[in-house]
Amino acid sequence: MFRGAMVAIVTPFKNNQVDEKALRELIEFQIEGGTDAIVPCGTTGETATLTHEEHDRVIEITIDAVNKRVPVIAGTGSNNTAEALRLTRHASDAGADGALIVCPYYNRPTQEGLYQHFKAIAQSVPIPIIPYNIPSRTGVNLMPDMVAKLAKIKNIVGIKEASGSIKQMSDVINLCGRDFAVLSGDDIFTLPLMAMGGAGVISVISNIAPADMAGLVDAFDAGDLAGAVALHHKMSALIDALFIEVNPVPVKAALALMGRISCEYRLPLCKMSEANLEKLKSVMVNYGLI
Repeated sequence: MFRGAMVAIVTPFKNNQVDEKALRELIEFQIEGGTDAIVPCGTTGETATLTHEEHDRVIEITIDAVNKRVPVIAGTGSNNTAEALRLTRHASDAGADGALIVCPYYNRPTQEGLYQHFKAIAQSVPIPIIPYNIPSRTGVNLMPDMVAKLAKIKNIVGIKEASGSIKQMSDVINLCGRDFAVLSGDDIFTLPLMAMGGAGVISVISNIAPADMAGLVDAFDAGDLAGAVALHHKMSALIDALFIEVNPVPVKAALALMGRISCEYRLPLCKMSEANLEKLKSVMVNYGLI
């Protein structure tokens, strides 16, 4: 159902408010660059520092700006099942094409608790659901056998896999089959994951280089492995630079250097160190972005 290069889009701020104009312009930049879906309110969208009203509004702006040109997969996760359900219902009512729901963080539920969490949401909201597995942030790893169990629920259609384990991604694909969309949560794993049968990526680098990540996925799908490999290697150093500090700090700095947003974060996130900013600038200059 969902396939390709999808952007985990940043949430631009200006004077500590969501910058609607900049967000709309970023969406146009993505669509012009060939991005296959827009994913607001994820990790890269600084969702943890948004108020509930801002969270809802960012999703509404995104749906309106996209205007059905590509799918919108709204981030609606929480460590509170009732809250995640409320957010997912809002996204569905607003017209989102799907929901990306992070594994509940901090609580550290059991595998059965994870299953019951996603099952409760999927059975209450009609839109397609994609669990988001990122153990480094949540403290819990959604294991392949539990993903296979979740895949039997009709509207759980895929997973964003950011465990950092190619073996785990392979196991999920093997257990769930090709109709279940396994999406990389790490840009650098996009090509190897697709080679194993994955469906694409929910990407950070697409925020600043959408055409290249879309080009990698399109080349692979067209059977142009050499072209996909060339883009994989082209993006490698830039991907590293975008994680020189915690995401989304470097990618928002990069967008600011490109003149696309204000370089503004919400605490506890803060601006990059000068040394790391210089490293990022150097990589961006070499890449041709600035």
